[in-house]
Amino acid sequence: MIEIGAHVDLSHPPDRVWLALTDRELLGRWFAEADMVEGVPDRLLLHTAGLPGFDADVEVEVTERRVPELLSLRCDEAGRLTELTCAVTATKQGSRLTVREVPTHGSWSEEQHEPREQQLRQALTVRLPAILDWRAFQQVDLRRGEAGMTTELPVIGASGPARARRRRRATVAGLAGAVLVAGLVAWLTLPGESEPAAAPRPSPSPATPVPSMAGAAPTAQPKVTPSARPSRSVTPTTARPSRTPSAKPSSTPTAAVPPPPPALVARYDTDSSRLFGYTGEVVVDNPGSAPAEQWVVVVTLAEGSSVDDVEGADWRRDGQSVTFSGLAVPAGGSRTIRFDVRDSRPKAREPEGCTVGGNPCAGL
Repeated sequence: MIEIGAHVDLSHPPDRVWLALTDRELLGRWFAEADMVEGVPDRLLLHTAGLPGFDADVEVEVTERRVPELLSLRCDEAGRLTELTCAVTATKQGSRLTVREVPTHGSWSEEQHEPREQQLRQALTVRLPAILDWRAFQQVDLRRGEAGMTTELPVIGASGPARARRRRRATVAGLAGAVLVAGLVAWLTLPGESEPAAAPRPSPSPATPVPSMAGAAPTAQPKVTPSARPSRSVTPTTARPSRTPSAKPSSTPTAAVPPPPPALVARYDTDSSRLFGYTGEVVVDNPGSAPAEQWVVVVTLAEGSSVDDVEGADWRRDGQSVTFSGLAVPAGGSRTIRFDVRDSRPKAREPEGCTVGGNPCAGL
C-alpha cells in the first residue's frame, strides 16, 4: 500500500488552521477550489483536474469532524477511493498540521505518486502559511476600531493609615519643593557683586641701550638676512656610446595565451505565482566548449521575503541575497534552479535582482 503524508509547523493557533481547512474560499486559495454537491450534506467537489498527480476532480465526504483537532474525509477520484486525515495539534509556537492520504480502492501509479506528494508539500509549506498570515493580518486590521490604541491600567487605592502616611509624605514633599523654588528665585534676583577694577598694567619702559666699549652713542646693529644658498646647476654630460653589442632576438617562439572561456549566461522566469509568493526559475547556460566548474548565481529578494524548496543547486542566504552554486555546467549545456519565495507583498511576482558571475540575468 502506497500512502502520501506530510506535516508542517505553523505559527498560528489551531482554530485559524481549522478555518483554512474547512472554509471553501480559503481552501480554494491554498489548495483547490471547491463547490458544494447539491442535495448531499458534508460533501464537496474539489477541482483538482490538471494539478500535478491528479487525473480528475475529487469528490470528498466528511466522515469525522472534531473541531479543531481532526477532519477525516472519504475521497473519490474517478473511481479511485482514498481516506484523507487532517490532524491539528497545538504547539508552543502555534500548531502542527499533519495530512495523510491512504488508498482504499485502487492505487496511484509511480508517475502520479511523486508529483502528487510534491504538490501537497508545496501547498502545506508555502501557500498555506501565506494564507494564514494574510488571514491574521485581516483579523487584526478589522479589530482596530473596537478599542483605543492604549488601555488604562487599573489604579489600586490605598486605605487606612497607609493612605494618611502617603498624604503626609506628599504634603511634606510639596512644602520642601516650594521652599526650594523660592530660594532659587531669590538667588536669581539678587544683584550681582561688582568685580574689583583691575590695576593698570605698567607700561613697558623703553629698552636701555647697551653702551659701547668706546663710550660712543649706541648704533643700531644691522639685521642679518641669510642669503639664499646658490643652486647647483648640473651640466649634462654627453652620453658615451655603448660598445656592448645588442642582444640577438630570441629564436624561441612565444607560447600563445588561450582566450578566456565565454562567460555563463542566465535567464530568470516566474514559473507560477500566488498570493504572497511565487515560484522562480533560473536557467544557467554554458556557451563554451569546456565545462564550467565554478559558477555562482545571486538572487536578491525583497525585504521580509524568504526562500524554500530549492531544487537544482546548493544555496545559502545572507540578508536579502540568496547565493546558488552546484555541479559543473556542461559545455554547451545548462543547469536549472527552481525555488519558492514567500513574499510579504501581496502581488509580488519576481525578485528584485538576479546575476550570474556578476552579470545580470535576462528576464528581469
